Amino acid sequence: TRATQLTGLEDCVIPVKPRTQTFQVKCEQSNGQQVTKTVKWCQFPMTVAYAFTDYHSQGQTIPYILIDIATPPTGGLNLFNLYVALSQSSSQSTIRLLRDFDEKLFQMSHKPEFIAEDDRLEELDAETKKRCIGHSKDKG
Repeated sequence: TRATQLTGLEDCVIPVKPRTQTFQVKCEQSNGQQVTKTVKWCQFPMTVAYAFTDYHSQGQTIPYILIDIATPPTGGLNLFNLYVALSQSSSQSTIRLLRDFDEKLFQMSHKPEFIAEDDRLEELDAETKKRCIGHSKDKG
């Protein structure tokens, strides 16, 4: 999904503010005396992540995955997208859904152009097999 442009910032720029936290730690000095030290912690709230499209991941088995099958703001999903996304992990216990999704996605049918292309490929396969069998009989 695409981030909305924020006023005053260039397109695709997302500000990240550092997060600070102060806490106290009790320590024992070398002489055995208890001392309280104040620690100020500061870091950018970032999470390392890796993402790729269902097209790029097709055919791979990924040990642990987090997937997003919510309808994107532009375009849409079809049953092929859902199948590829959900079949990337080898187990139900190693796959997690990022957020809620429209359950009607699983009730839709394939697009007519996909069915037509699948039929065309099956006919081409049958014709190729027929020609190969006929060709091998001519030689035998």
